[in-house]
Amino acid sequence: MRGAANTQAVRVVPRVLSIAGTDPTGGAGIQADLKSIGANGGYGMAVVTALVAQNTRGVRSVHVPPVAFLREQLDAVSDDVEIDAVKIGMLADVDVIGTVREWLVRVAPPIVVLDPVMVATSGDGLLRADAEGALRDLARLAHLVTPNMPELAILADEPPATSWEETLAQAARVSRRLGVMVLAKGGHLDHGTSPDALVDARGGEVLTTLFDAPRIATTNTHGTGCSLSSALATRLVTSPDAAHAVGEAKRWLSESIRGGADLEVGRGNGPISHFAGMWQRAGLDTRPTAGEIRAEWWEGIRPVRERIDALPFVVGLGDGTLDDRTFRAYLAQDALYLRDFARALATASAQAPTLAEQAFWAAAAEGSITAELELHDSWLSGAAGADAARAGIRPDHTTTAYLNHLHARCAGGDYPTLIAALLPCFWLYHDIGTRLLSRSHDAHPYRSWIETYADEGIAVSTEAAVGFVMDAAARFDEATRDTMREAFMRSAEHELAFFAAPFNRMD
Repeated sequence: MRGAANTQAVRVVPRVLSIAGTDPTGGAGIQADLKSIGANGGYGMAVVTALVAQNTRGVRSVHVPPVAFLREQLDAVSDDVEIDAVKIGMLADVDVIGTVREWLVRVAPPIVVLDPVMVATSGDGLLRADAEGALRDLARLAHLVTPNMPELAILADEPPATSWEETLAQAARVSRRLGVMVLAKGGHLDHGTSPDALVDARGGEVLTTLFDAPRIATTNTHGTGCSLSSALATRLVTSPDAAHAVGEAKRWLSESIRGGADLEVGRGNGPISHFAGMWQRAGLDTRPTAGEIRAEWWEGIRPVRERIDALPFVVGLGDGTLDDRTFRAYLAQDALYLRDFARALATASAQAPTLAEQAFWAAAAEGSITAELELHDSWLSGAAGADAARAGIRPDHTTTAYLNHLHARCAGGDYPTLIAALLPCFWLYHDIGTRLLSRSHDAHPYRSWIETYADEGIAVSTEAAVGFVMDAAARFDEATRDTMREAFMRSAEHELAFFAAPFNRMD
């Protein structure tokens, strides 16, 4: 059980077991360990060694359950779960220490961090005097011990150090004698800073890595030792070396200490706020799934869809009574729109983060130019004369407004927002085509146009477009998601205006 860093295959979520006592106020012991493990990216498990009646002002009493029950707890975990790291806290007496030691020898967890809990922050003793020797022996099975200065002195079996230099020398002696790395902590010193040091004298030479941080003026220090050691056990699983793990854990602890006062827990030494940094950086809002976003966006444009269905153009298109001249006027504007829509699709392809997305948007751009424009050409004046027929036609106000919206999304260089703006042209047209096809018949004058947008190939393309947009919306933060939704809604409203324009034009 030696080694300065983890050599096992790195897991995304380390499985970390805390073996420690309890704290009903939640600031220390196993309750703090589980919070620390979670805040540092691990999955926390817990085996209780002692039930402690304590609060932020002190310890009132300690109840130690039978060691047979402790052994059952330990075996229950290790018989079922592959453990990546173990943090050991309060052990109380010789029998408890012996039971944990026997389990460690038998199971051999890859990482063991021992927080030799002997003296609480409040000054209360938490280890019986006759167990000190047994705890020193247990420390030989750990990779790292994290004593405060009084606890370091007990491990060294020496008087407490009175200076930082003496603390470092004492840590080196403990490291050499017990064959374990020592995180020496200077929190008890009357310094303007809060120095720590990772001391490793196992190879004979003393290797010392210093860590310094400004001393935080606060009384929220309850459970800091428990929290730091469990954070270290978690970080050691994924960090490249022990020094890196210590640096990351100390930064996390500092921000948690700074946030402790906001909790307003207890009248003594209050706890730290284990998730303060996470709450500040990520907030408390949940992130919706792609499926939830899809349902919300589609429902969000329900009023737009209902208004499109009620337009004279769509009604006449569906029942076949639409005037041919009105339909051709619509097609002329749609052909002009599709030219620039294809350019917007090409821009999305250029900005796409994955090959699959790049290929999809490029294929969609080609499809807009070839398949769809050929359909328009056949209705306007035949493939040979369509360009000439369009030569004298200019985009009207509605077409220009829609294209300006897409051009702005292209120029912004924001891929998620651009593809959200492109989506209604896929989604609404396929929806309309599918529903109108069910009402049409073989002699329907506009059946070929309707069939194009109800086609299975269009269905596949539409589903792919919806999938790419919704995956992006689920992946990005709330602000990006809101911007995407706004672009989507505006494009849907432009589609409504586009379907309404032929009759407005005829008026």
